Amino acid sequence: MKLKICLSWAAVAVWMLIIFGFSAQPAHESSQISHGVTKVIVDTVEKIAPSAEFDISQLNHIVRKNAHFFVYFALALLVFNAVRMHGMKGFKGFVLALCICAVYAATDEFHQSFVPGRGPQARDVLIDSSGAFLGLCIYSLFVKIKDWKKGEVSVPVGLSQSKSR
Repeated sequence: MKLKICLSWAAVAVWMLIIFGFSAQPAHESSQISHGVTKVIVDTVEKIAPSAEFDISQLNHIVRKNAHFFVYFALALLVFNAVRMHGMKGFKGFVLALCICAVYAATDEFHQSFVPGRGPQARDVLIDSSGAFLGLCIYSLFVKIKDWKKGEVSVPVGLSQSKSR
């Protein structure tokens, strides 16, 4: 069990290092990556709908913000798993995992203030935290469904198969 706990926190640390690496990229490098992703999206959509028109800069902005959201969505899954492995489940575990993700998002934005061409944005912390929150909600939902199927959680009102008369 201790090995599982260590591995779960190691996965969190690795993911945080990946986030740190992306944040450490100067603006021009980060922009090249997101423009590459945007180009792949545009090329794919044009194959499906050749007459589609795009505002490339707007689409690139959406790609960048979605990257924030989903990177922290994944971080939240890893953090919540590690917190639960440590024995903190339920609402307390949810709140702790959310706090860890939100604090990391804030420190990540602060870190960007030292990177050429980049700067901290409170909006990005909100996007990151929203991604983390959704990830935690979905993780919690799957845990509830799993527990319900095992019979460890009572059936919610209205979902019982037996009809009372």
